[in-house]
Amino acid sequence: MIKNIRHIIWDWNGTLFDDVDLCVENINWLLKKYNYLPITKERYKEIFTFPVIEYYRRAGFNLEQLDFTKIGKEWMDRYEQKKYQAKLADGAEEIVKIFFDKGIKQSILSAYSEDTLIEIIDRFGLKNFFTNIVGLDNIYAESKINLGKRLIQKIDTNKNEILLIGDTVHDFEVSQELGCKCILLASGHQSRKELEKCGVEVVDELKDLMRLFV
Repeated sequence: MIKNIRHIIWDWNGTLFDDVDLCVENINWLLKKYNYLPITKERYKEIFTFPVIEYYRRAGFNLEQLDFTKIGKEWMDRYEQKKYQAKLADGAEEIVKIFFDKGIKQSILSAYSEDTLIEIIDRFGLKNFFTNIVGLDNIYAESKINLGKRLIQKIDTNKNEILLIGDTVHDFEVSQELGCKCILLASGHQSRKELEKCGVEVVDELKDLMRLFV
């Protein structure tokens, strides 16, 4: 049970935005292009990690022979072309509105490029629900820790009243660095097995969050 939360920091990709299937399809397109074997969705959720360069290695790319900046850009260019094939996660709009109506402030902290992040959140009509929207200034999905530290300085709330909700082990790592609480979502980019290693609450879907606030 979660009590006394005044500010929620949301991850975007895989948490509020359900782009997991698109990401699996996209990495398999890239693997095929460079003559590597495709991976399943289950395998994807087992190997996905931050920084993303390490995930590429786990997927099978030989980065001694391939330029990560080149193939990373190829992946992102195609993702940008297809991103609106993905939709908001089931219940995302409802839960954001519920917390907003409860007077709980909300922010987004993402490893997605900030300009594109703001554009996509606005397209789904959610921009006005967030006090802050913070993303990276590049496309290579490195650490969110420094971004998080800058964000937490903007949030005028005691750290033990801040909750970070994400779908990766890295989101937990960010919460540890920031000193705030954390809940992880198993419907995103990493498997429940990986998330449970963090020792915090793991829920299967966004709708499961509400029972924790009773």
